[in-house]
Amino acid sequence: MANNIFIQQIVKRQLQSKQKFPDKALAVQFINHLFGFLFIPSQTLKNEEQALVEFTQLQQTLLQLLYSIGYSKEESENIVDNFFNNLPLVYDALLQDASAVLQLDPAANSLEEVMVAYPGFFATAVYRFANYLHLKGVTILPRLFAEYAHSTTGIDIHPGAAIGQSFFIDHGTGIVIGETAIIGNSVKIYQGVTLGALSVSKDMATQKRHPTIQDNVVIYAGATILGGDTIVGYDSVIGGNVWLTNSVLPNSIVYQKSDIVVRDKNPLPDILNFVI
Repeated sequence: MANNIFIQQIVKRQLQSKQKFPDKALAVQFINHLFGFLFIPSQTLKNEEQALVEFTQLQQTLLQLLYSIGYSKEESENIVDNFFNNLPLVYDALLQDASAVLQLDPAANSLEEVMVAYPGFFATAVYRFANYLHLKGVTILPRLFAEYAHSTTGIDIHPGAAIGQSFFIDHGTGIVIGETAIIGNSVKIYQGVTLGALSVSKDMATQKRHPTIQDNVVIYAGATILGGDTIVGYDSVIGGNVWLTNSVLPNSIVYQKSDIVVRDKNPLPDILNFVI
């Protein structure tokens, strides 16, 4: 009896829900297929005819995803046409992102290596796909794309953020970029950086809550920059583990001073004899 009541509650809630959700597995399939089509050399892709077949498959998958969240046939076709007609612009932007990584990272040996092996580039690519749909008013689907990239790379970029050209994420694990963040051109961000909000109040949902990072800024690991009114001026460097809630003038260096003591470990005090 208890199970029957529980099942009735679940069914009632499902029937009352007005939000339609796409197939998550199909959304992941689309992102991986699109990324692979654009950036990963295929052993099976031999000519333009085969490429057109794959291109059509991608269009059909996105149509299916849009149908599943309640868009009409006409609405879905318009969104898909716009997305794929503008895909060359998104592709060019991502080539600039990959080129920035190759130029700035001594460990990068080729564009192909960046495209295939760098999680920061994958997260940036998924962001740029999702951002385009977000700007067209599509909501739940871009979030699914972004959360897939988050779960895969540890990099959390909201589709609503505005990110300029030649964006470089180095390492990337633990990066959080909020919905209303604005990032200029040629910005480099290391692992553990948060571009977040000072307040999580729901009544601020329509306001700018996240910082603005101007052109040519470098933000080192673990830095936290908060607030919609916070602006980091162009050509600035934000050091590791900095906590910043105020604006910074252009050409600034912001760093946290700390005392580091180096001493001979012999004899080692008992208090340091711990095991992790």
